[in-house]
Amino acid sequence: MTTEELWQQYISICPQATDQPYEAWCFGSYNPDLLAQLTCSGTKTATASAHPFYLYENCPLPQPGNYSVILATGGEALCIIKTTQVKVVPFCEVSEEQAYKEGEGDRSLAYWREVHRAVFTEELKEIGEIFSEEMLVVCEEFEVAFLPRL
Repeated sequence: MTTEELWQQYISICPQATDQPYEAWCFGSYNPDLLAQLTCSGTKTATASAHPFYLYENCPLPQPGNYSVILATGGEALCIIKTTQVKVVPFCEVSEEQAYKEGEGDRSLAYWREVHRAVFTEELKEIGEIFSEEMLVVCEEFEVAFLPRL
């Protein structure tokens, strides 16, 4: 299903969203299709991204009320999420609750830190930045607003 087809299904049952803007995106470099599956199942209700990318790309932070179409790596639209909360904190202050809500691995903060330290270190090289424990992280919570009819 395309992004537009999924959005049209959603607004057919939720017409108040007709004029709402939305973005379509795929989760980052660490197993994006698994992260999309975890989102569709309701296990994953949060995500985190390195704040330096927002500065580098000069784009706004996500905001509560934002809609996003989650894509598989092949471009298929899988579900629609709605951002409910956004916090910006240093990497070393990301909470156990955030790690659990991200739904990955054993859902522990230790697992989250290990994986995100490696992913952020690698991704930041692309923009000439270096990872640090004090680096800001954008912690976003969301809810699944729509799963398509099969």
